[in-house]
Amino acid sequence: MQYLKDVVTLQLNRDKCTGCMMCITVCPHEVFQFKDKKAFIQNKDQCMECGACAKNCPERAITVKSGVGCAAGIINGLLRGTEASCDCSGTKSDCC
Repeated sequence: MQYLKDVVTLQLNRDKCTGCMMCITVCPHEVFQFKDKKAFIQNKDQCMECGACAKNCPERAITVKSGVGCAAGIINGLLRGTEASCDCSGTKSDCC
């Protein structure tokens, strides 16, 4: 699955990465891979910005604006009992 291209806020500081592989373990979309004893972002556009990687990184090498994008749209839809939507066209006041 791929979302909009080049809009993901995900960033990885490989200098801080110690190779614990937690990001790889918790990422639901296999965004990260492991090479040369460190994680790297294989496909940034697959990220749904859920924030699991950043929350579980003991070195704080990962940053992402969780609560935006498709993950927020899906969660908000489930909580409100409405259709999941990431529509930021300006027509909704609860836009992600």
